[in-house]
Amino acid sequence: MERVAVLGVGMVPVDEHWDRSMVDLAGEAALAAMTDAGMERVDALIVGNMTAAVGESGQLNLAAQIADWCGWRGLEAYKVEAACASGAAAFRAGIVTVASGQVDSVLVVGVEKMSQTESTLTTAALATAADADYEVPHGPSFVALNALIMRRYQHEYGWQHEDFAPFSVNAHANAARNPFARLRHTISVKEYSRARIVSDPINILDASPTGDGAAAIVLTRSGKVNGHANRPTVVVAASAVATDTIGIHSRREPLRLFAAERSAHTAYLQAGLRPDEMDFFELHDAFSIMAALSLEAAGMAEVGQGPRLAQEGAIRPDGSIPIATFGGLKARGHPVGATGVYQLVEVTRQLWGEAGDNQLSKARVGMAQSIGGTGATVVTHILRIKAKPASPSLRHSHA
Repeated sequence: MERVAVLGVGMVPVDEHWDRSMVDLAGEAALAAMTDAGMERVDALIVGNMTAAVGESGQLNLAAQIADWCGWRGLEAYKVEAACASGAAAFRAGIVTVASGQVDSVLVVGVEKMSQTESTLTTAALATAADADYEVPHGPSFVALNALIMRRYQHEYGWQHEDFAPFSVNAHANAARNPFARLRHTISVKEYSRARIVSDPINILDASPTGDGAAAIVLTRSGKVNGHANRPTVVVAASAVATDTIGIHSRREPLRLFAAERSAHTAYLQAGLRPDEMDFFELHDAFSIMAALSLEAAGMAEVGQGPRLAQEGAIRPDGSIPIATFGGLKARGHPVGATGVYQLVEVTRQLWGEAGDNQLSKARVGMAQSIGGTGATVVTHILRIKAKPASPSLRHSHA
């Protein structure tokens, strides 16, 4: 299969866009990515979305509607859904489509519109990522399910709630420099500790805000982007997905994200890289407990020791494994079906050296991981700067 590269990206700020429809947001991000890529049309459109059917419009067949909005009649277009990992799953579908040779270019759009949906409906929509037969009927919200995991994790490994504060503090510090983030303000450990409880032990500063947003990426064959816009060529080094039981109660070890472990391990094998060779990691920090578990699942921390990396400063921009470099889900915001594409746009911008005030000093290989549900579907991608071929003189210097 042919290697796939990123040609252009676009996104809108995560916010409450009361005057914009879901299709308006998707179209704006799509056209921004097309302009960035220097293209007027692609061969296919793949959309990632989770809650459109229960949202403001109840719209299905969303990809065809977005293609129509963009003026692309006749275009191949469809939607991908994998709960909160929908955007990343759509990106993977785009990779496979281009790599198969069936098409030359694909536009991947992640979009979600949540602010105008009544709060109880939003809660119910998010709960659809859980087990509808055995979890949802007992009444726990999606936040409550994560709270159960966090409480058990604290009990098993002896961590206090305040030990998770550095995850949120780091995310907000990075979001404060990101014009596309929803929560552009810093927080302190004291503010974290005093924040109101949402579902014990999770407080409001442990949890990511939902919202409205859209992000888009143009994918094509890597040979077509050499020298484009004087940027380094960013290629997809790995794309992997794995699943676990949808219900937490069915897992042998509820405090380990086995789907995340498996998809990350597969991605490392595909890329021929180790965990310690990732320059940064855009993880799925929907809740601070998930940030800790993701670091462990990705092989960057020992089991039960995820918070230690945060306490030691390893996750900060100048640390050994920076995370949430634009604020992550926690502070950039989590428009669920769009989140995976936002993560991949952010990885690309870091690799292109176009991250502005959020630019890392070292960014040649980046990983993004999206989690659907409480760990039922996990999609992992590794992007890297394509190495330039050696000059003829160097290739034959030992001949």
